[in-house]
Amino acid sequence: MDRQKKAMEYMNNKKYEKAVELLQAVIEEKPNDPIGYINLGNVLILLQDYEHAEVFLKRAIELDKEAATAYYGLGNLFYEQEFYQAAQKNFQKAIHLGLEEADAYFMLGMTFRNQGHEKLAFPYLFRAVELKPEDVDMLFQYGLSLGKMEMIDQAKITFLKVLELDEKHSDAHYNLGIIETFHEKLEQAKKHFERALEIQPDHLLAANGKEKIDRQLS
Repeated sequence: MDRQKKAMEYMNNKKYEKAVELLQAVIEEKPNDPIGYINLGNVLILLQDYEHAEVFLKRAIELDKEAATAYYGLGNLFYEQEFYQAAQKNFQKAIHLGLEEADAYFMLGMTFRNQGHEKLAFPYLFRAVELKPEDVDMLFQYGLSLGKMEMIDQAKITFLKVLELDEKHSDAHYNLGIIETFHEKLEQAKKHFERALEIQPDHLLAANGKEKIDRQLS
C-alpha cells in the first residue's frame, strides 16, 4: 500500500495525527503533486486547523488550477467556519470543474440554505439525492427542503423513505408529525411525536408538538 492510501486509511480510522505525519512525508517526496496537499488539507480540516489547511489547499490549486477536489476542500473549510458565501463559490467551482459527486451538490445546497436561499438550495439537494439515494442525511435534508418549498406530500414520502433506511430517525418522525398536524390527522401526528420521544427523550420540539395535540384532543 502506498503512502497516500495508508494515510487515507489512517484518516478513515480517525488516526489523524498519523495521517498528517505520513502526508507530510508524501509532500516532501513529491512536492509538485497536488494530491498530497489536498489530502493533508482535508485532514487538517478534521483537526480544525483551518489556517494551515487553507495554505495546503491553495498550494494544491497553484500546482493544478483545475484540481476540483482542492476547491471542494476549501468549500468544506469555509463551511465549517460558517463563511457560507466563500464556501458556496468553492463548491460551485468544484462542480464546474467536473466533481460530479453527491457530496459536492449536497454541500452546495446546504450553503445556500444557510444563507437563507432555500429555492437555490433545492435543486442541489435534489441532485445529491439522485446521485446517492440511500444516504439518510441527504434524504432528510431534501425532505426538509420539500417542506420549506410547501411540497408537503412529497416531503411526507421522503421522510417515510428516511424511516425505511433508519427507523430510529427521531427528526423524521417529528417532521411527519408536523405534516399530519397540517393535514389535521391528530392521532397519527401524536404517534409520530411519541415515537420521536421514545427514540430521543430530550426532543423538545416533539414534546411541544405532543403537548399541543394532547390539548386539542382533550
